[in-house]
Amino acid sequence: MIELRLDKFLKVSRLIKRRTMAKEVADQGRVTINGNKAKSSSTVTSGDELVIKFGQKLVTIEVNDLRENVKKFEAESLYKVIKEEQNE
Repeated sequence: MIELRLDKFLKVSRLIKRRTMAKEVADQGRVTINGNKAKSSSTVTSGDELVIKFGQKLVTIEVNDLRENVKKFEAESLYKVIKEEQNE
């Protein structure tokens, strides 16, 4: 079973455009994996539920697939958005 670092998954899936930004977001405690706070070095596996805080928005996704490289149009196939909600 393949595993990826959290910062790499966020970049490859294009949820966050640059890996340095993904690392910062994770290390600021704005990402959880299956309910646990995650660091940029945390491993992501298929089936994990991630909650990412983007400013005033909370996005919950389920990881469908993990790959080292994907084309832009394939990036959305790596995850499924479960819900998006405004964070007060």
